[in-house]
Amino acid sequence: MYVLIKPMKRLLAPVSWIYAIVLYIRHKLYDWGILKSRSFSVPTICIGNLALGGTGKTPHTEYLIRMLRDKVNVAVLSRGYRRKSKGFILADENSTHEQIGDEPLQYRLKFNDITIAVDEDRCDGISKLMHLENHPDVVLLDDAFQHRKIRLGLNVLLTEYYNLYKNDMLVPAGHLRDIKTAADRADIIIVTKSPRVLLPYDKRNVINVINAKPYQKIFFTYIDFQPLKPVNEKAKNINFEDIKSVYLFCGIANPYTLEDYLKRKFNTLIINYFSDHHSYNDSDIDEIISGYDSVIGKNKMIVTTEKDLMRITNSSYLNRFNNIPLFVIPIEVRFNDNKEEETFNNLILNYVGKNS
Repeated sequence: MYVLIKPMKRLLAPVSWIYAIVLYIRHKLYDWGILKSRSFSVPTICIGNLALGGTGKTPHTEYLIRMLRDKVNVAVLSRGYRRKSKGFILADENSTHEQIGDEPLQYRLKFNDITIAVDEDRCDGISKLMHLENHPDVVLLDDAFQHRKIRLGLNVLLTEYYNLYKNDMLVPAGHLRDIKTAADRADIIIVTKSPRVLLPYDKRNVINVINAKPYQKIFFTYIDFQPLKPVNEKAKNINFEDIKSVYLFCGIANPYTLEDYLKRKFNTLIINYFSDHHSYNDSDIDEIISGYDSVIGKNKMIVTTEKDLMRITNSSYLNRFNNIPLFVIPIEVRFNDNKEEETFNNLILNYVGKNS
């Protein structure tokens, strides 16, 4: 596979170079003020990346929600990727992933005391949020790093430990959707999905590769998998000590950390991968249930991710798992260093406090 990838990258590189020129010109038009960016009086914090996905935007957004929700009135604004609706929508108890997208639905179900909204036009979205009677004190923008129509107050850029943006290339030769110099706009860079135990030597190597600007702060986080949660009644009666086999289905960008975690917890792991943000249909559910049924033995269960669960919640598909123990595995992010966590939290709180 490695032998094939290298020549393919070389073949696709010219297309990436052309794309880079287009992006470079676009950024310069904003830098020179030819294309206008709009500022807002409310503090705005962007959690974004340069890659196509899989850097951990959702758990990092949730980290900020947990930090801020008891101190200020928080709103999360997303474009609602792959939703079937258009324009500005406020999430409520009746929202579905078709209306607002899987990530906003996840925020809504986990944090129903804050405002969740979607709008592909982030400027329009913030304007509408600020006209609400209970308007937010801070707006968290999920995946808006490339949305330069807004002059964001604080930019948090995520990059994966095992796939740093500095070592990647633009699509189609690589996985980046923006030029590397766009990272210069970041105020904070978080290296995500790093090892739980991070050696100083490895940490220094990553910092040297990123070569951050003097005004940028670098932090390291890892994925902390939470206890499996039963989704249905069948799952509530499961004794985990008896489970030998796990059938995992997921449609997320980079599931390798989840795969590694489950392999260490259970004897057998069978995985059914779908594309990122995949919308499940009858055929997919048939395939999942058939795959589970083919797993030898009785001590088995199905596991999926929080995002994937959002895509079958409030649908008839969820009922088809009634006779199968179905679990979801929540995740949170943790900082590798307690002092770094304190520094990061203070940066966020100080920014919000000074600009509210």
